[in-house]
Amino acid sequence: MSLLNLPEVRGRLTYDAPLGHMTWFGVGGPAEVLFKPADKQDLIDFVKNCPKDVPITILGVASNLIIRDGGIPGVVIRLGRDCGEIKVNGTTVTAGAAALDMNVALTAARKSVAGLEFLSGIPGTVGGAVRMNAGAYGKETKDALVSAEILFRDGTVKNMTAADMGLSYRHNSLPEDVIFLSCTLQGEKGETPDIEKKMNEIKIKRAESQPIRSKTGGSTFANPAVPEGADPKDVQKAWQLIDAAGCRGFKIGGAQMSEMHANFMLNTGTATAADLERLGEKVREKVYAQSQIMLRWEIKRIGVPLETDADIAEWMKKGNS
Repeated sequence: MSLLNLPEVRGRLTYDAPLGHMTWFGVGGPAEVLFKPADKQDLIDFVKNCPKDVPITILGVASNLIIRDGGIPGVVIRLGRDCGEIKVNGTTVTAGAAALDMNVALTAARKSVAGLEFLSGIPGTVGGAVRMNAGAYGKETKDALVSAEILFRDGTVKNMTAADMGLSYRHNSLPEDVIFLSCTLQGEKGETPDIEKKMNEIKIKRAESQPIRSKTGGSTFANPAVPEGADPKDVQKAWQLIDAAGCRGFKIGGAQMSEMHANFMLNTGTATAADLERLGEKVREKVYAQSQIMLRWEIKRIGVPLETDADIAEWMKKGNS
């Protein structure tokens, strides 16, 4: 890996940079190199000229992420405020990838653009929302997405639609190392007071049902797919399966499944990334034993485990990274 041959930048390169404090869980090892670009062109130039054997990982606000205790090899890129601009044109909203979902929803509301209220219930950035087709309260990102501006590893920039990216439930078919630069969302004409009322209802629902004041990462597992022809109401959600398997409040080390919402994982204060991942895998095991349904991680897990985390290393070898 050619870390000594990284291209010159106008932004900042930091070696052996701590990352754990940047994540909502508050855990994880360092980045081998952390790059904070000066602006969009600095980012494009770096990606285009970076040696191809150097892995690149993009980091948003890390709201739905576990960084393993051994850290992340290669270069981790974190976008700055200049990549978070939000513009409204009629009922169309264009946002830089670093814009917070909540800020996009608030900006749309102030401009009387309805239909994007669901974003206020999703922690994180719009870049992350497009990457995982995040959704909440009956709507997914792809439902509002017109197009996304995407930087590929060879330095090319393309505008792509939801269909181009193969967006489906919590899934995007693009390579992991692409970088989302911005996205354009389509809303509809509304009245600001009505939009704000709906957003406030979402806020109240979240506060009543989710441990939002804890060190958590949002929904741990995706809901099982609804079989063709089945009524979605007849298919158990992830939290129901976890509950039925007796895992509400289940704890390993400093990691615990929330008592308030069984599909939320918590760092109670002393958890390591290994604790969190072991807990998740144990929950999957218990749910499968009880229901024969294997839950799929919604929280993204990246990086390498410490050498002592032999069981996690074994899961990674099996393709569970």
